[in-house]
Amino acid sequence: MRRASVVGAGAVFTTAIAVQAIAIAQTWGAAYALPGGAAAAVVCVLALLHRRPAWAPVAGLAVAALAVLLPEAAGADLPTEPGPATALGLMVLVGTAVRTRPPVVAGAVATAWAALTVAGQVAAEPEASGVTGVTAMNGLAWAAAVAAGLTFRTLDARAGAVAERVRRAERLELARELHDIVAHHITGMLIQAQAAQIVARRDPGRVGEALTEIETAGSDALTAMRRVVGLLRDADDGAPPSPGPEELGTLVGRFEGKGPAVRLRVPDRTDWPPEVASTVHRVVQESLTNVLRHAPRARSVEVTVDRVPEGIAVEVADDAPHGPAHARHRGGYGLVGMRERVESLGGTLSAGPGPGAGWSVRAVLPVPVREPR
Repeated sequence: MRRASVVGAGAVFTTAIAVQAIAIAQTWGAAYALPGGAAAAVVCVLALLHRRPAWAPVAGLAVAALAVLLPEAAGADLPTEPGPATALGLMVLVGTAVRTRPPVVAGAVATAWAALTVAGQVAAEPEASGVTGVTAMNGLAWAAAVAAGLTFRTLDARAGAVAERVRRAERLELARELHDIVAHHITGMLIQAQAAQIVARRDPGRVGEALTEIETAGSDALTAMRRVVGLLRDADDGAPPSPGPEELGTLVGRFEGKGPAVRLRVPDRTDWPPEVASTVHRVVQESLTNVLRHAPRARSVEVTVDRVPEGIAVEVADDAPHGPAHARHRGGYGLVGMRERVESLGGTLSAGPGPGAGWSVRAVLPVPVREPR
């Protein structure tokens, strides 16, 4: 799509430059078409750059300004207003700047083009009381670029706000789960401490074993807290239970009643920390939900959970044919929430179309190794 858009824009720019050159050549002469055509070509090339640098709008305006002001300063009888082809290139450059640059920079770029348009009008017709056609065209192009840039800037801000709300909700859910994790370990520590008091009265030699268990439970609780540290909990609702690995079968069973068949592969040993288990469950749940929403032609889904050198890897892959629905996979905010949860635990998440068909989501989560005592 990116290549197609660049080719299409290049064709439009080339046509505009050719039409502008022909019109000037027929009216003023062929030699008069060269300066404006060269300036338009430079501005349009800047507009076509794949990763447009921050200085591109400034460079485009500088080239357009030179094309307007140098002929006047040299006393040459050349067209001075930015031509239609130059205006098209400036529309892309200025519109992008208004959309992506900081407000002060965006305002300065937009103002500079407006000032250049006025300067071109004055240089062309210093005593004219009306606005020339080329100047009016530049004014309309300026208004369209600013309006488009502001519109996309607003849409981007709204999308960013929604994504931030999703990330915040994921952090809050993780923080609520932290309550369960720590409560579980502290409860075990209290039980061990009470048992140690009884053992101390009956068999003092076994107190060391009980104290070791208490130390282990405390170490596990601290490890879990460090892995979720920095997440704030400001909700008053109760903490949801943290699902374990054995509940993946139940989750898959519910999904198969609504969607395609699912093959689930889980390792024999599932002694994962609670925060890892809940994240694996969340990745599978969200991925299966996306299959229902975006891959109605999928016939099967494969859910694989396995041990890898980095920790635990979970992958959900469907076999739906490639098509427009896959593009919508990328735009969902569920993927934002999954990535926030996985990366908060030090893991990685990737999602994209398969080599032949289908869509795949893969997450790798590190599992802390308990140090020997």
